[in-house]
Amino acid sequence: MIATARDPLSDSPGALPAHRSRLLAALIGRTGDGAAWTVDFRRIPHWLVVGATRTGKSNWMATLVAQLAPQRVALVGIDCKGGMELGLFSPRLSALAASRSEAVQLLNALLTEAAYRMMECRTAGARSIWELREELRPVPIVVLVDEIAELYLSDGSKEARAESAECATALLRLAQLGAALGIHLVVAGQRFGSELGPGVTALRAQLGGRVCHRVHDPATAEMALGDLSPDAVSVAQNIPETEPGVAVTTVDGHWLRARSLLTTPESARACAEDNAHITPRLTVLAVGSEQ
Repeated sequence: MIATARDPLSDSPGALPAHRSRLLAALIGRTGDGAAWTVDFRRIPHWLVVGATRTGKSNWMATLVAQLAPQRVALVGIDCKGGMELGLFSPRLSALAASRSEAVQLLNALLTEAAYRMMECRTAGARSIWELREELRPVPIVVLVDEIAELYLSDGSKEARAESAECATALLRLAQLGAALGIHLVVAGQRFGSELGPGVTALRAQLGGRVCHRVHDPATAEMALGDLSPDAVSVAQNIPETEPGVAVTTVDGHWLRARSLLTTPESARACAEDNAHITPRLTVLAVGSEQ
């Protein structure tokens, strides 16, 4: 009998390749060439993740959190839809902002933390927190932003426009400073385009890691992958509905198809609860943490 090749992105991919675990590295799934799909914030500090409803974006985020939860990492959530998505992980979150007004406070608190870390590095003559002695090194922070449009779009009122502008400015500043300070961004959304405002393109330039699931509008695929390769945009736009979890991603400066592991809401919640006892308590990030 002639054996046929197995699709590495099939529903039953078998055992995953060996993965060398280290702080801030997460095993997400498998790439189209059969290798392990990992997200390593030490190598690529910030990520953009896009995808329409039911394409695997939420599963990707749940898998990331499940992988990071056992690590000495502070996880911070910004979910302006009342915390419906990221609230699932609340036992393991050091802070959760569930509205745009809370997001403004939380992002400003993160900027305050960034300024403190810069001062610590400057005092020690270090260029990043990773050059500090381990006992002096602050805990890394991964900021999870669910549905970026909720932060950027406003109802037109003066207050809403001011909040949106403040969020956009703070996110961009954190993206510019965060890599050396151990503050990392994961920005997710169903769409990501110029209609969100003038700061979006500048933010995208700082988000070196890209994950594009199936999207409804070509502009989002173009924004996510267009500065990398026209071919990547085309492949992402042709991901069929029958392949949830499949995305086009960047790996070592190249792009390829990949599929995330299935992480059910129940397993994600259980993982957050099992690791709740190691959640870092950072007083500067107390906004929304009691929700």
